[in-house]
Amino acid sequence: MRFRHRAAAAFATLLLPMAGAVGLASPAQAAGNATATFTKTSDWGSGFGGQWTVKNTGTSSISSWTIEWDFPSGTKATSAWDATVTNSGDHWTAKNVGWNGTIAPGASVSFGFNGSGPGAPSNCKLNGDSCDGATVPGDAAPSAPGTPTASAVTDTSVKLSWSAATDDKGVKNYDVLRDGKKVSTVTTTSYTDTGLTAGTDYSYTVQARDTADQTGPVSGAVKVHTTGGGGTQPPTGDKVKLGYFTEWGIYGRNYNVKNLVTSGSAAKITHINYAFGNVTGGKCAIGDSYADYDKAFTADQSVSGVADNWDQPLRGNFNQLRQLKAKYPNIKVLWSFGGWTWSGGFADAAKNPAAFAQSCYDLVEDPRWADVFDGIDIDWEYPNACGLTCDTSGAAAYKNLMAALRAKFGSNNLVTAATTADGSAGGKIEAADYAGAAQYVDWYNVMTYDFFGAWDAKGPTAPHSPLTSYSGIPKEGFTTADALAKFKAIGVPAKKLLIGIGFYGRGWTGVTQDAPGGTATGPAAGTYEQGIEDYKVLKTSCPANGTVAGTAYAHCGSNWWSYDTPATIKSKMAWANSQGLGGAFFWEFSGDTGNGELVSAISDNL
Repeated sequence: MRFRHRAAAAFATLLLPMAGAVGLASPAQAAGNATATFTKTSDWGSGFGGQWTVKNTGTSSISSWTIEWDFPSGTKATSAWDATVTNSGDHWTAKNVGWNGTIAPGASVSFGFNGSGPGAPSNCKLNGDSCDGATVPGDAAPSAPGTPTASAVTDTSVKLSWSAATDDKGVKNYDVLRDGKKVSTVTTTSYTDTGLTAGTDYSYTVQARDTADQTGPVSGAVKVHTTGGGGTQPPTGDKVKLGYFTEWGIYGRNYNVKNLVTSGSAAKITHINYAFGNVTGGKCAIGDSYADYDKAFTADQSVSGVADNWDQPLRGNFNQLRQLKAKYPNIKVLWSFGGWTWSGGFADAAKNPAAFAQSCYDLVEDPRWADVFDGIDIDWEYPNACGLTCDTSGAAAYKNLMAALRAKFGSNNLVTAATTADGSAGGKIEAADYAGAAQYVDWYNVMTYDFFGAWDAKGPTAPHSPLTSYSGIPKEGFTTADALAKFKAIGVPAKKLLIGIGFYGRGWTGVTQDAPGGTATGPAAGTYEQGIEDYKVLKTSCPANGTVAGTAYAHCGSNWWSYDTPATIKSKMAWANSQGLGGAFFWEFSGDTGNGELVSAISDNL
């Protein structure tokens, strides 16, 4: 069925069929053959994320769709993806884009948007008729119920209560939705949900149904964290809070998975990227087999407090991560492949994406550790551009690789990627099809650090992770704001973008001036590498005495360092919230203090 607008004034009426189309339905058929439902996917106070889903409930294909709805005054859509969204005052219209107009019988398509304001959509129309498939002329859909409140939370249950919706002909009942799926229909304004899992996050909304079986907009969401589960992890909200754990950290740094527990960081994160798996011969491969699954940890090094045995099936970091997930069941772990050193292997991988994806799946889902990992992360530095080596796979290679990974790993696994933050004109973001690949990934970790450093031995000194531009910046476009603006401009949804924080500083020596822009004689000395040092060292050895572009800097003797502090992280998280970003990530855990003060700054302010 194909429909189009006759004129802007026709928004509230059935849209007329295009001339010459075949198999057009009457208004009643149009309503009965498709539904549209709205879900609030996230809420950060001043704004929210929303998703509409159109489902073909009929027996023949739909060839185009248009959804209309009203927002209350003060609520609006600020950005959208996978649909063309327009408005006339508080009346909003969304039309399919070219590739998602056709919907086969039983299939569905979705599009999303970010919004501002407190309201929810009402008066929904799909192709001119009721969004729930019913044709009820002159009968308005019910209003949204009040946001549920949670009480009597136990390991396995929660009681929900909400204020009543209103309807011109009366409310018949309410659908209770857990994580977007209906779990019960009740006639009262309360419900007790049972059979839940201890120590787990859930999200609840409610939707009213009137006497004609029309459903109204869903309510606001309430987050519930059941008690128990063996851990102390509180609800983390909708934002991703991800940290990298390096396999080599267990050596000279003596940083084990257990440190995530003793520092308090495990209770404040949602995801871990385990770095790195190798990419070689067009396949995913083990990075360090001894660290990954062979090293025997002593009782004092172990998350469980029990020493590894010589004959147990799995040891190493993988077993420690398994123990961590048992203690903090909400944490998801992804295996990250590539990185600066091993990104050269992606050139071969790009020649046969399907074979590469199969090799990665076989490794990540190896029966010995399949329960440890919840997905895969790709750290290609950089597709169709230069990092440690130069890649000439072409702009489409990245999209093709991500498409193959998503096809193989499916919807039940996470597929993510670390990306360049080069927001300069003609820079690395423009070298590959990041926009096309975005449809296949859950999010991008945009590496908004290492913009400047002592590889430019003589300076000028500059913050390695500037949030915004400033007078005298060595290269325009090398900022967090520029990078994320460029990703959004090419169509990557804000909720799929994570801001990056470095738990380290970069520095020069031979510097005489306090302010940025000074000359230098070379990189400052670092514990493990020249020109770089952990925050936990710098906070006392060279305390910050200034801020530029949202990043702290310090001039100590002849050394000049830039790094993020709890205060600058707080400001960056506020900025990330204002941009509607999906969350934040950091490199990497071992650079933080023993009590995890940088992780706390992210968790407390995101």
